[in-house]
Amino acid sequence: MIDNSVICALATSQVTSAISLIRISGEDSFKVVNKIIKFKNKDKKFNKIDGFTIHRADIYDNKILIDDALISVFKKPYSYTGENMIEISCHGSTYIQQKILELLTKNGARLANAGEFTLRAFINGKIDLSQAEAIADLISSTNMASHDIAINHVRGGFKNELSVLREKLLNLTSLLELELDFSEEDIEFADRKNLLQIINELITKVSYLKNSFELGNAIKNGILITIAGNTNVGKSTLLNAILNEEKAIVSNIHGTTRDVIEDIIVYNGINFRFADTAGIRESKDKIEIIGISRSFDKIKQSKIILLMVDTLSNKKQ
Repeated sequence: MIDNSVICALATSQVTSAISLIRISGEDSFKVVNKIIKFKNKDKKFNKIDGFTIHRADIYDNKILIDDALISVFKKPYSYTGENMIEISCHGSTYIQQKILELLTKNGARLANAGEFTLRAFINGKIDLSQAEAIADLISSTNMASHDIAINHVRGGFKNELSVLREKLLNLTSLLELELDFSEEDIEFADRKNLLQIINELITKVSYLKNSFELGNAIKNGILITIAGNTNVGKSTLLNAILNEEKAIVSNIHGTTRDVIEDIIVYNGINFRFADTAGIRESKDKIEIIGISRSFDKIKQSKIILLMVDTLSNKKQ
């Protein structure tokens, strides 16, 4: 359940830096912050300040000056959370960060739970669920492709796709209900061919969204490519060549690789996760058997499998 309490949290990392940002959100945000700051312009009051404005202020612990900061003001409902919000841009000393949070919590705020600002934005109708998830994807994006997908979803791209699909489904449902309601009458509300065409268009659209989701998921998590095959067919040599480093041990001894060795290369903005696996063969070695089992698990998870075969060997591959 969402509550109406004032929440606060660091929006930047808890490390020493030039600048840190502390966010405060809630109905009484201005009242809480007003207890710990003094505007440089003494005539300024929160109830007279416009939203989307920035103001200089000193932060105090009673009469002790803590920092000279910038106060960004966002008034409901025109803020990220849809509530009254303040962002304090302070110097990035870890002491200053913690001291400001301590002062805020002493004066009526509480520390926010993980993701609570975005949760409030969702609850207050500022974003939908797909956009909330996209914000997390955008923050964790590690390449251009995953960034492009996430930023499109944040801007409502996926939401718009679903809205169009929903509208078409509702139209189809309405036509079918009318046909059923007047099935005994000599009235035709929709041509059968048109209905089939609409259904086929919907199937195509759903299939497209399904495929785009799978592609987006692969791009976000990286496309897993597993190098598989018998022992001593060059799997580790291939991995080292792809990565251009000695990642895996290469030896003439069968069964050298006993666990999955993984690494990532980025190509055209997409992460490709290459996995070298234990050679597949019959074995009585318990450790090697575990490694072979993991090889099969990795094969099942893969989008692409590079099966290596020794064409010069007389053994059955």
